[in-house]
Amino acid sequence: MIRSLYTAATGMTAQQLNMDVIANNLANVNTTGFKRSRADFQDLLYQNTLAAGTAATQGAQVPTGIQVGLGTRAASVERVTTQGDFHQTDNPLDVVIEGEGFFQVQLPDGQIGYTRDGTFKVDSQGRLVTADGNAVVPQITIPPEAAGHVMVSHDGAVSASLPGAATPQQLGQLQLARFVNPNGLESQGRSVFRPTAASGNATTGTAGLKGLGTISSGFLEMSNVKVVEEMVDMISAQRAYEINSKSIQAADEMLQIANNLRR
Repeated sequence: MIRSLYTAATGMTAQQLNMDVIANNLANVNTTGFKRSRADFQDLLYQNTLAAGTAATQGAQVPTGIQVGLGTRAASVERVTTQGDFHQTDNPLDVVIEGEGFFQVQLPDGQIGYTRDGTFKVDSQGRLVTADGNAVVPQITIPPEAAGHVMVSHDGAVSASLPGAATPQQLGQLQLARFVNPNGLESQGRSVFRPTAASGNATTGTAGLKGLGTISSGFLEMSNVKVVEEMVDMISAQRAYEINSKSIQAADEMLQIANNLRR
């Protein structure tokens, strides 16, 4: 009977983690480039009281045996990398990736971070940066006289109409990066990811080539969180948590009955 107490407790712990993941998804429903997460679970070890195939009588075997499970645990929290909806902003420095790929930014420690958030701005030095001031890699500098006249093509070429120039002048090229296993990236917060041994090394290239997505200017990729789906998952997690708590309550009542037995 004590075993059922601990088994149900693992179920409550698992659903608590599930609720934490759902809450984070809902909190980021309006976060640009955010990818929702999903908690995956697996069953724990089984106690084998009677192994299947054990000889029962002469010439006969036990067909199924007796196995009692010991609960569940979290196996992983997987990031769902489906494309989010696009929101039109008409700001030429707002860019979106249609398909696979990440923008590259230089983090304060000098390392390269990767993001789907294309909310770019210009700093005091004219560099193209993120909202946190991290410079885009490779570095692109926009002269002051080009303000308001910047264009970004589908392959990531950044150009601008400069005074005295008959044709737009190219200022730089946005490069995209992709990974063999994007789910293996480590989230650093602020919509930035770092590579890990599980994600593999980044493969960089021009947008639209080698499996990389294309770039569109004047749009932003919104979160891929579906509020209705998250609410349904929340109700399911809440009910599963409640059912496990009922199991603990029932096991406690059965122990109480056993403890109250008298001769």
